[in-house]
Formats: sequence, C-alpha cells, structure tokens
Amino acid sequence: MKYTLPILVLATTLALAACEKPAVVVMPTTPVAVPGPAGPTGATGGTGNTGGTGATGAQGNDGNTGNTGNTGSTGATGATGKTGDGTTVVIVPGAPASAPRN
Repeated sequence: MKYTLPILVLATTLALAACEKPAVVVMPTTPVAVPGPAGPTGATGGTGNTGGTGATGAQGNDGNTGNTGNTGSTGATGATGKTGDGTTVVIVPGAPASAPRN
C-alpha cells in the first residue's frame, strides 16, 4: 500500500508523456493601419432639385348655420275702409247633418 500512490503518479506521467503533442504554429501578425490626420474639407455640394407639388387636400367640412335674422319693421297703417250702406246681413248656421246609419 505504501507504493500505490507513487506507482500511480509514475504511470500517469508516462501516459501523458506518451500522448502526441501537436506542434505549435505561430501565426504572423498583420500590421494594423493607423489613420493619419484628417484631410482638408471638401467643396460644398450643389443645390438639390425642387421637390414635386403635393397632392390636393380634401374638401373641408360644411360651415355652421347662420344666426336668425332680426324681426322686420312694422308695416305702414292701411287706408281707412269704405263706409257701409247701412245694410247688415246675419247668416244663421243650419242644423248639423246626422251621421249615416250602417
């Protein structure tokens, strides 16, 4: 039992040493471009074209009803009537007609 741990460590070391190790590949580094100072400002661009005419709007809503007008002036007084000849006619209503019988 005293030799179990040292033998186990030795066997593990030999097993790991026997494994194939891949070769280390060194990748060349790509140089990184560093931006320089800003260049001069470019010329101002030309004026753009005029936009098209917009669509015709929809018809508006009907307006509110107007206020009632003022009352008219009183008319002129009529001419005096013709004097009567003294004859008075009285019409007496007749008896009401009876309802028809069915």
